[in-house]
Parts: sequence; structure tokens; C-alpha cells
Amino acid sequence: MYHFKQTVFPLETKLMGIFISLLFLIASCGTNAIKDTENKEAERQERLEIKSIEALKFCKENQFDTTYCILIDMSIHSGKYRFFVWDFATSKIIDEGLCCHGSCANIDLPEGTELPYFTNQPSSYCSSLGKYKIGKRGVSSFGIKVNYKLHGLEATNNNAFDRVIVLHSFSDLENYEVYPEEIIESWGCPTISDDYLRRVDKKLSETEKPVLMWMFN
Repeated sequence: MYHFKQTVFPLETKLMGIFISLLFLIASCGTNAIKDTENKEAERQERLEIKSIEALKFCKENQFDTTYCILIDMSIHSGKYRFFVWDFATSKIIDEGLCCHGSCANIDLPEGTELPYFTNQPSSYCSSLGKYKIGKRGVSSFGIKVNYKLHGLEATNNNAFDRVIVLHSFSDLENYEVYPEEIIESWGCPTISDDYLRRVDKKLSETEKPVLMWMFN
């Protein structure tokens, strides 16, 4: 009959083993999180590239500026960047920021519906999907006191000008991503932060031809 001697490890050795295991676990979680972020960024880039092909075609056919456009991807959580200045030449985002969607406070939404909800209905306080021509620079009551009139170019947003849907800023809107928190809602306008509008305003002011803004989900 054989008798095996049981090895007894000191407490310090056991704790060290647990500590090393935890380090491996944390490293593994961190790697997975980085890969997940990279995958989502790649998916976003691919989605914007696909939209940009149609956007550039539209700009060429309608005498719009063909150096850049604005793409707003409302499928992205409001706490993340979803308002993109897109450069056609490089097929890259050259600026990005948060963007509000409409509160829909003036209509009764279908039961179980979550925001963002989109409609072209007047006085709805909802956002409207579709392509817009960015119009004249005007004076706003909000943010940096600058706005841009928006002309809806599709059946889904052709009431935008009469609804006074404009591009403007709001001073309480953050300049950084706040996900998983949500940002404030607007009365239907694509609203961005003060600092971001200053940058967008500078670029729009230097552009001679009309600029396309496309909101989609």
C-alpha cells in the first residue's frame, strides 16, 4: 500500500496564485473589450462609407459641395458620437460629436415605442430622417446664437423648413461621449455642443456650394 504525502502550500503562495489568476482574467477581459470596440468602430466606418458613396453621387448630380458632407447616424446611442463631418477624398471622419434627437413631446407615440422616433409631422417635436440642404446662417436663441436653416429634400423631411428645424447648439450639451448615459432631447433639431458648432460653423462659412446633411438610422 502506497502512501502519498500531501503538499501543503503556504498562505502567501495561495494568495499569489489567486492574484496571478485575477491578472490573467483582467487582461483577458481588457483584450476582449478592445476587440469589441475595434469591431464596432470598423462596423461604423463601413456603414458610413456605404452612405458616403450615395451622398457623393447626390452631391455631384445636384451641384452640392463634393469635398465633404455631414452624416448623422441615428442608429447610434445618443451618448456616443453620431454627428460626423465626412471627407469624401479620404473616406474618413474629420470631425465628430454628440447630436440630440427630437423628444416627440407633442404627439402620442404608439404604445411601446422608444425614442428616437422619426416623423415629418408638423409640431411633433420629432426628428425627421432624410437628406437636407444646409441653408443660410442665422441667429439662434440657443447655444452660441448661431443656426443654419435646413431644407428637407425628401418626403420624409420636406416639412423641415416650415417646422423651423435648424442646426444649432445647446450649451448644456457635453463635448465628450457620455455612454451609457443619454443626452438631452431637442424639439426636433439636430443639436450639437457649442464647441462643436463653432468648428462646424467655421467649415460651413468657408464653403461656397450647398452642403449635404443626411440623417439616417
